Amino acid sequence: MFQRFFRREQNDEAQDKKLEASVKKTRSSFFGRIAVLLHRTEITDELWDELEDLLISADVGVGTTEDLLETMRARFRRGEFRTGDELESALQAELVDLLRAPAKDDQPLLEDNLTVVLMIGVNGVGKTTTIAKLGNYLRSQGRQVMLAAGDTFRAAGVEQLEIWADRIQLPCVGSQTGADPGSVVYDAVAAAKARGLDTVLVDTAGRLHTKTNLMEELRKVRRIVDRQSVSSRSLLVLDATTGQNAIIQARSFAEAAGLDGIVVTKLDGTAKGGVVFSIVRELGAPVLFIGTGEAIDDFSPFDPEAFVAALFAEEGDES
Repeated sequence: MFQRFFRREQNDEAQDKKLEASVKKTRSSFFGRIAVLLHRTEITDELWDELEDLLISADVGVGTTEDLLETMRARFRRGEFRTGDELESALQAELVDLLRAPAKDDQPLLEDNLTVVLMIGVNGVGKTTTIAKLGNYLRSQGRQVMLAAGDTFRAAGVEQLEIWADRIQLPCVGSQTGADPGSVVYDAVAAAKARGLDTVLVDTAGRLHTKTNLMEELRKVRRIVDRQSVSSRSLLVLDATTGQNAIIQARSFAEAAGLDGIVVTKLDGTAKGGVVFSIVRELGAPVLFIGTGEAIDDFSPFDPEAFVAALFAEEGDES
């Protein structure tokens, strides 16, 4: 699975601290209240109702919440747990399982040969910055990375990526505003092959999912990549603060370019981080990385167990 491809130290306290800080709003507003609720010794109909309200309020989603609680109620009826504390442990385990979406064909995100990764998503989700963070991270993992400024519809998009590339010292293929995005990608692949690189991260225009012509342009770019005798992937960048709307956007992008994984940004800016659960359930694709702040290294592989543990952590645990 994709989650297993990237190494994360089991006792990486720095990453855990960042993760706990990034979900603080969600924990304080909702999951902390869930933990308090479940510390009751008796499991009653009222407790189930309150738990449902809190999960939906945390943006876990109505459908996801209903399925989750149906499973938990069935386990309770079978006598698998009796107390609120036992229910909390069982709930955390179920939430972790929800986040373990299977990768397509169990393939790794990046192959040994040249892999071109299309980074897709609407304007404002932090896509260009995420590309820089991902490029920086992959280099730390031993990959030889090139960036490609395929967002040619927005002059600032090309300039922003080039600035990032210069800052983190990664090669970048750019173009003039209005150039054909497909040509940029073609040139980037050729340049990566000539240099013996193994990874190209492609910025794409922040296409609104309602713009049919722009989505068709994205399909064209994907076809160009697929004809270059390289491995191709698509990562969707989603802004956690957009909540359930992120799922609506994602479906259109997945139809246009495929969907191999998800990067969730701005997790630290929302009290409704529960949307991560419905994102995975609805899209059937794994969250691979999360942004936990604005700095270049505020970015890490997504660990379902660490994420759920952070949501339920006691407030004093992060100090």
